[in-house]
Amino acid sequence: MIASIEGVVTALTAEAAVIKCGGIGYRVFCGPSTLAALSVGKPVELHTHHLVREDAQALYGFRTPEELACFELLTTVSGVGPKVGLAIVSSRPVADLQLAILQGDEAVLTAVSGVGKRLAGRIVLELKEKVAAGGAIAAGAAGAGTAGSSESEVVGALQALGYTAGEAREAARQAVAALPASASLEDRVKAALGVLRQV
Repeated sequence: MIASIEGVVTALTAEAAVIKCGGIGYRVFCGPSTLAALSVGKPVELHTHHLVREDAQALYGFRTPEELACFELLTTVSGVGPKVGLAIVSSRPVADLQLAILQGDEAVLTAVSGVGKRLAGRIVLELKEKVAAGGAIAAGAAGAGTAGSSESEVVGALQALGYTAGEAREAARQAVAALPASASLEDRVKAALGVLRQV
């Protein structure tokens, strides 16, 4: 699988960039904000999702690991194909999308072309559970040596969502300091995502 690509942009279209790497030009589908940041003749490195089907292969490119992780999570939902997933990830910063999913704010999702109320509800339902499960697993690993550390749990949950350790630690520190000790992991993660959204 192709996890990332680094090369020179040789062409741009409305929905993709052609990136020349090792003498081969790869067509990489990207969102509008990613395409706007690219220039023909300039070097680029993108994190990629390599889609392999019986009848086709495709690469989807993202500027950050967080965007890639969000896209891959979205496409686990029935009815969210790569094009819709790319449109959702491109619509807002990742922290905004994650916060909307955790808070059940379907309006953020239905504002994206191709996402109706039913699909938005399914995304919220399925991903809220996955984010909670991912956060619990990561928190268990992160807090192995520091049992009961609410900050470690939040760091683990944020890393499961694709944030770097540094970003997760700083956001968790601020979120835990602002909430009472009795706050749930979900509340602490929501608060940390709010911090990341302001960055």
